[in-house]
Amino acid sequence: MKALLKSLLAAFCLLALSTPTLAQVSSRAYAPEQLRGLSREDQARVIRLEYREQSGGREIADDQLRFYLDQVNRSNWGFSDIKRDIAQSLAGVGGPGPWPGNGQAIRCESTDNRTRACRTPWSGPSRLSRQLSDTRCEEGRNWQSREGEVTVWNGCRAEFTQGWGDAGQGGTIRCESANNRVANCDTPWRGRSQLVRQLSDTRCREGQNWSSGQGRVNVWAGCRGEFARGGNWSGGGSGYTVTCASENGRYTTCNWPPGHGRPRMVQQLSSQSCIEGRTWGMAGSNRIWVNGGCRARFGD
Repeated sequence: MKALLKSLLAAFCLLALSTPTLAQVSSRAYAPEQLRGLSREDQARVIRLEYREQSGGREIADDQLRFYLDQVNRSNWGFSDIKRDIAQSLAGVGGPGPWPGNGQAIRCESTDNRTRACRTPWSGPSRLSRQLSDTRCEEGRNWQSREGEVTVWNGCRAEFTQGWGDAGQGGTIRCESANNRVANCDTPWRGRSQLVRQLSDTRCREGQNWSSGQGRVNVWAGCRGEFARGGNWSGGGSGYTVTCASENGRYTTCNWPPGHGRPRMVQQLSSQSCIEGRTWGMAGSNRIWVNGGCRARFGD
């Protein structure tokens, strides 16, 4: 009898020693709501398991995993936030919370570099509001929009909102220096313009490779960007500004008060380029995010 008890005790101890940690219990991702209490390794394991479970066995992309780990450790996302966002990612719809534009966003992702078309709940053009992939999303190169649809390919994964609308009502015009040549672009407003979104790898600096005035934007030396009416245009800004800085290249969010509409970059303060959708954007309706060393002043 004693020998049998010893054998059972030994077997129990062996089973206890081989029991996986919380994040390894099974192929299903069981975890506490507050993932920050786990080690980073276990956080990653839980997120991988949850993605695998929801996607039918697919592996999560490395850049998407890093995005979720950043949200857990910098923005204090819980496990339910991760689960919901993965579900929305796989379904091609927007993340949690209200969004700019008409209050909606959709997510469209080119996984394994495949082409994907995503329906939008609005008619008209769309614009990139938050890039999720390491692969840079560039309109015309790996994403495009048309009436009620966004299409992505070659690894672009991003969130999109309703487009700017008519430039004459406070929207934007695009002006591009192709092959470093000078381009002159007419604007539907008079007076100076401001850079609101840089499209080129070459940094656009007013006076160095772009200028504006008298209903025109001029670009040269590789600057490609989107421009809006400058100064206190009749679109109705209140003059409110906030500075948001990505210190040491870290992801940071800053408060943007409700009622001030969608912010625009008023002045870049860092040597690192601030590019909307790549190094800055909106996280919900009341937070500005910056990353990759972008430091800038934003206003309404």
